[in-house]
Amino acid sequence: MSGSLAVAGVERDRLVGMAYRMLGTVADAEDAVQEAFVRWYRLDDHARADVTNPVGWFAKTTSRVCLDVLKSASRRHELYVGPWLPEPIPDDRFRVTAPLRARDPAEHAVTAESVSMALLVVMESMTPAERVAFVLRDVFDYPVADIADVLDRSPGAVRQLASSARARVGASDAEPSTTGASARLTEAFRHAANTGDIAALLRLLDPGVTLRSDGGGVARAALNPVHGPDKVARFIVGVLARQAPITLALREAGGGVVLTFERVDGTVTGVIELVATAGIVRDVLIQWNPRKLTLWRTDDAST
Repeated sequence: MSGSLAVAGVERDRLVGMAYRMLGTVADAEDAVQEAFVRWYRLDDHARADVTNPVGWFAKTTSRVCLDVLKSASRRHELYVGPWLPEPIPDDRFRVTAPLRARDPAEHAVTAESVSMALLVVMESMTPAERVAFVLRDVFDYPVADIADVLDRSPGAVRQLASSARARVGASDAEPSTTGASARLTEAFRHAANTGDIAALLRLLDPGVTLRSDGGGVARAALNPVHGPDKVARFIVGVLARQAPITLALREAGGGVVLTFERVDGTVTGVIELVATAGIVRDVLIQWNPRKLTLWRTDDAST
């Protein structure tokens, strides 16, 4: 392995973390990074020697691969069985290191939340170019000129794309799951669900609450969103009753705290992320697709 490729290899996890935020699943992110390495190998010796910043080259190439994937993502999602949700990430996997420039608290919150299912769902509403610009600029703090090169746009257009992406995030009006209030809310939800206390669950749910679950056609899940406090509360309690002795547990995740469906031996069979507004649950996101829970199973197996 050449010295330049060795440097890029050290950065592989960061590249996968970047691609994951663009694509929403670890498998797609790893494929994108692998494609970047394939393109590196396809360069002749002179072309590789001309690369003065291999880490930057891999970041740009991976971003371009992700952009191409995003442009075809809508067609892939149309073939998906049931609602498509991003892959939840345990612990601090893919954490972004210290930013290159000073940031205000709102920017820090976006960086911390950039691996939450809730924010990734919002990012699904962005255009491919907006999403790439948002991840590279607001999360990873890449220079505008480099992003312009990736997107083949002018620096001014890149700033406009990042601004419109930020507006979409701001319009979502969701509270970060890392706040203490949301952690308390998640614990209250866990306790009420585990005890089958539907009345207590109803007090935690917004009148317009919606539950979406992703089974990917592999695991049993609701094929359509579940709307309304009563239906959502009974759905959660009913699932736990049918799957007993599985219970909900509180876990640390990349975006804060989540709830996991766990067997007695600690095996995770699903992940719930709650999205709150004004201190009550507005959205319930459940990931049951086993193909999107591999990191949780690996985590359990290693303990």
